[in-house]
Amino acid sequence: MTTDELAALLEGDGVQLVDVRSAEEYEGTAGYGCDPVQGHIPGAVNIEWSELLAAGAGIPGLLAERGVESDARIVCYCHSGSRSARAVQALAAAGVAAENYEGSWHEWSRRGAAES
Repeated sequence: MTTDELAALLEGDGVQLVDVRSAEEYEGTAGYGCDPVQGHIPGAVNIEWSELLAAGAGIPGLLAERGVESDARIVCYCHSGSRSARAVQALAAAGVAAENYEGSWHEWSRRGAAES
């Protein structure tokens, strides 16, 4: 999925972004110097990837606790697509369909559409 494809998806309903980075990265208080801005994609819910791995079969409950709709099209992202790829695998193992935005924050932060 490209940045433009994700932006188009976000214009509609039924898509839920899950930012699997640390809370500090999500909040914009930590990050990587290679990114022009820090923060998160507007509308994203933060669930750190390690929480998803630890939740195992309890992932659907964790998602519900964090306000992720069970019928939403879930798209995960991190900084460069690695942690989010592992999160997508954990979600799949729990029976939850999800997609990985491989460009993740590293790519999105260059759009000028970031939210801190």
